[in-house]
Amino acid sequence: MLLASCASQRDRQLSYNPKNFTAPDALAMSDTLTTYQAGPGDVISITIFNVESMSGDHQIDAAGNITMPLIGAVPVAGKSTQEIGTDLTARLNTRYLQRPQVTVSLKTAVARTVTIDGSVASPGLYPIPDKTTLLKTIAMARGTSQGANPKKVVVFRQINGQRNAAAFDLTTIRNGTDPDPVIYANDIVVVDGRQTNPAWTTLLQTVPLIGLFTRF
Repeated sequence: MLLASCASQRDRQLSYNPKNFTAPDALAMSDTLTTYQAGPGDVISITIFNVESMSGDHQIDAAGNITMPLIGAVPVAGKSTQEIGTDLTARLNTRYLQRPQVTVSLKTAVARTVTIDGSVASPGLYPIPDKTTLLKTIAMARGTSQGANPKKVVVFRQINGQRNAAAFDLTTIRNGTDPDPVIYANDIVVVDGRQTNPAWTTLLQTVPLIGLFTRF
């Protein structure tokens, strides 16, 4: 089995540090703008017709708010741009402007997530910027757990419309023998070991025996 073993060793069935470990497919923003929920770090553009002093770009703070003239802090995290526009229109119309025309658009989206699973202390979904590294990703999950095999860490990624998988060895990355690979939003990172879900083992058994970042 690909990830069932608890021994601290590499797996001959997996490709390690493949040269074609490229960036994932770009997110099709046109398909997600209507449903995308804004989050901390995102930048939204607000245009209020004929009120230039209140129009401009706003970055959502760590608390999920933006600060607007007249109305102060406005909670926007977890809302679509349409919902934010509706909320701002209602707030402004109540006391400050008559029938304001508010347009909200997403300028920069950084609130993405990476899935960390398997033998780590705290598996789950974690927010990341556009990209980070494998070691930093594992650290977000509070490191590997007891019984983990740091020599078998598998990364899943969507490339050219296909799901791909590659393996990495944390021990050689930590000692500088191998580079710390880039991890992108929407990647799935699975650490081998005792806590690895059997469902992952079943899935990973389909990875072909070739020496590249493989499609399956």
